[in-house]
Amino acid sequence: MIAIDLGELSGPVVLWGGALGNLSALTALEDVVARLGVPAGRVICTGDLAGYGADGVACIDRVRASGWTVVKGNVEDGLAIGRADCGCGFDAGSACDRLSAAWWAHADATIGPAARDWMRGLPDLAVFAFGGRRYAVIHGGVTDRSRFLWSLSRQPAFAQEIGAIEAIVGPVQGVVAGHSGIAFSRVAAGRCWINAGVIGMPPNNGVPGGQYVVLDGRGAHIRRLNYDPAPAVAAMKTAGLTQGYERALVTGVWPSQDVLPMRMRRSGAGAPGARLEEAGFAR
Repeated sequence: MIAIDLGELSGPVVLWGGALGNLSALTALEDVVARLGVPAGRVICTGDLAGYGADGVACIDRVRASGWTVVKGNVEDGLAIGRADCGCGFDAGSACDRLSAAWWAHADATIGPAARDWMRGLPDLAVFAFGGRRYAVIHGGVTDRSRFLWSLSRQPAFAQEIGAIEAIVGPVQGVVAGHSGIAFSRVAAGRCWINAGVIGMPPNNGVPGGQYVVLDGRGAHIRRLNYDPAPAVAAMKTAGLTQGYERALVTGVWPSQDVLPMRMRRSGAGAPGARLEEAGFAR
């Protein structure tokens, strides 16, 4: 377990994750960071730079050069240790599990040893202080890097992760996570839990674009990331990554719903006009 302390941060912090090999999305985020005037030391990624998209190499190279903080995701961990699959936490035999084979093979075949060495040294956990609170940054969970925690996940699941975090770095008042692909902010087990979402895929809401979070003195603000998906779609088609995620960049709907809790699945998944069911919180 590698844990780092970023110290006290002053001024807006950009929290994001899941470039997922989508260079169009990463370029759009770089523009946002520049427009906000946020320095590299206040940009923090929850991991998964490569993934569904075709441009994992370019995304990794750009982020390595940026000086931004990156917490190791399951993608980085898998590529660093030579895992045979993405280690995403999908149920064996599920649609998500089957669809992951192609994009994982592409990432594994294209990403070189220097990038893998860099990934090997990434922290598993980062902490920082901001606005009188101490935050921990993880990927999915500490007990399981690929743990899916959703806005409606129950309190004991969050409490277990918070306990594991605090056993390593001491008390925190907030947690920043990623992995699940849909941003949210809620009070969980007495802490502020922020999921920064991902930039490289839409949040399954029928609208193209990604998500990221700006943390400032007024709180954590979930922002939509707008970009033209056409170049990313073209790159995926050229690479043969046509399992449905290329369509998701345009429709805003994931090609599979089985990773989601039932109450968050869309009826008629794959149709741009499908309606998202109410999620709500379960405590």
